[in-house]
Amino acid sequence: MEKTQVPGLSVSISQKGELVFSKGYGYTDLEKKTPVDPSKSMFRIGSVSKTLTAAGLAKLYEEGQVDLDAPIERYVPIWPDKGATISLRQLAGHLAGIRHYKGLEFLSNVHYEEVVDGLGIFINDPLINTPGTEYVYSSYGWNLISVAMENAAAPEAGFLSDVSFLSYMESEVFAPLGMNHTQPDYANQDIPNRVSFYQFQDGKVVEAPTVDNSYKWAGGGFIGTTEDLCKFGQAHMKEGFLKAGTLKEWMTSQKTIAGKETGYGIGWRIFERPSGKTFYGHSGGSVGGITYFLIHQPSETVLAITGNMDPLNYGGLQFELMEMFIDNAK
Repeated sequence: MEKTQVPGLSVSISQKGELVFSKGYGYTDLEKKTPVDPSKSMFRIGSVSKTLTAAGLAKLYEEGQVDLDAPIERYVPIWPDKGATISLRQLAGHLAGIRHYKGLEFLSNVHYEEVVDGLGIFINDPLINTPGTEYVYSSYGWNLISVAMENAAAPEAGFLSDVSFLSYMESEVFAPLGMNHTQPDYANQDIPNRVSFYQFQDGKVVEAPTVDNSYKWAGGGFIGTTEDLCKFGQAHMKEGFLKAGTLKEWMTSQKTIAGKETGYGIGWRIFERPSGKTFYGHSGGSVGGITYFLIHQPSETVLAITGNMDPLNYGGLQFELMEMFIDNAK
């Protein structure tokens, strides 16, 4: 914290369902000097939102409500013909040829009432490559996934229901796992325990610009606590919340058409460590927040670390902590 000047930091580590380390450092708000509480302080988790969304997609998959390899038009009829077919599997693995942010889109302060409205940002843009040929990271691909999930969750997929992507995530993922301090980062609401957001500019910490993340709920729009992420991670160690086969499929690296592994499954990144250990999880970069979320299945260890400032380089701390706690596991 001295090195990076991050105002507030939260670190939680759990093993076999129990918190073994959970501490807050610094402040959620520099002006009010409110201390960080890892059980309550909600940080922007950025692209770790993709891993949460992947759990909601998994629920629909297990219920037979989505076919990962069907053309996306089945679930998102407004998607225009781009001369190539893309699927949920490709979208979830960054293989669909959908572009990522450009210009100042990452700083969007536009409010979108419905997830489908966010498609307008990129729906008319051409694909950046032939689907399946190249791994190119895209948060916007997850916009399409959220619209597909919303429609697939409707009664008989008739697309006429009160089921929204956000309500589905709450009822099927957050509530069942006891993630009571994880929710959308509503810019137009005063949310208790949401931290203040900062940036490091020209050698000093300043307030981050106001943004509205409603354009990308599924790919980067949730806030939550590190302790909630530990609950989420523990639910992905073995069969229970999801079937064993689903867990394996979601955490297996996808491949390009040429057979090259991408190191990314369905919302889960694979981290092969020099120690020989394999971690699954995600990183998350936000305006005013940097998060890491990692799990190690053999030892049932989860780590979540997040700070309320960007840019913020943990310098490998997240991996050092994982290795240390795994090696000293009881």
